[in-house]
Amino acid sequence: MSLNRTFAIVLRQFYLVRGSPARVLPLFAWVGIDMVLWGFITRYLNAVSSAGFDFVPVLLGAVLLWDFFTRVMHGVTIAFMEDVWSRNFLNLFATPLAISDYVAGLVVSSIGTSSVGLIVMLFLASAIFGLSFVGYGVAIIPFLLVLFLFGVALGIVGAAIVLRFGPATEWFIWPIPALVSPFAGVFYPLATLPTWMQYFSRIVPPSYVFENVRAIISGHPPSVNALIWSVVLAVIYVLLACWVFTGVYRHSVRTGLVARYSAETVS
Repeated sequence: MSLNRTFAIVLRQFYLVRGSPARVLPLFAWVGIDMVLWGFITRYLNAVSSAGFDFVPVLLGAVLLWDFFTRVMHGVTIAFMEDVWSRNFLNLFATPLAISDYVAGLVVSSIGTSSVGLIVMLFLASAIFGLSFVGYGVAIIPFLLVLFLFGVALGIVGAAIVLRFGPATEWFIWPIPALVSPFAGVFYPLATLPTWMQYFSRIVPPSYVFENVRAIISGHPPSVNALIWSVVLAVIYVLLACWVFTGVYRHSVRTGLVARYSAETVS
């Protein structure tokens, strides 16, 4: 893998964002709306609840972490979709650019875009609604790492789907976070789920994150073993996603799909 070529992919994304206000606004607009909306919902629930339970860290904290995961995944896929929309694949892969350089560039671009969203969410949640992550301590680092790795994995898989089946399938990848969220237990304990869904939850890394977040809020220490297992799972998913994308890319080159990628769909 060449750092210069990876940086070139990142630089291209930077120029695209810098030159278009329409690309800058989504970096923080939607997460800002989510924070404000869910923040006032938690305030309302605190006002009408007689149990003295604080909904801010439970609900607003969960929304913040899940939005971060979604931003990471969409950061990878949107960077990839820029090349889909501009029909730029032949230009890219006619160069000495390796597939590892390209994927690494997408991931680094996602780090930049998701970091902007995370900073905006943290500012709004703390400044307006008083949500502080200080109580989580250093445990917040592996939480964010798991969500980041799993978001990268799903983003790479989503890019592979579009690369294999054509631009029309981009609508299959945007709902992926919503499909995963019930199994991740973002807003409720996994014990709430039926047994068959709990089996799937055990192989979804974010489920361990949100279970541990709820444990910390309740005054219990996080499960170190669960966090380690979630990191291992997330790394496995990233490796599998890279393997899938590489296989799809080689198939596309071997069969000539890259050259015919201007079609609405490819088979």
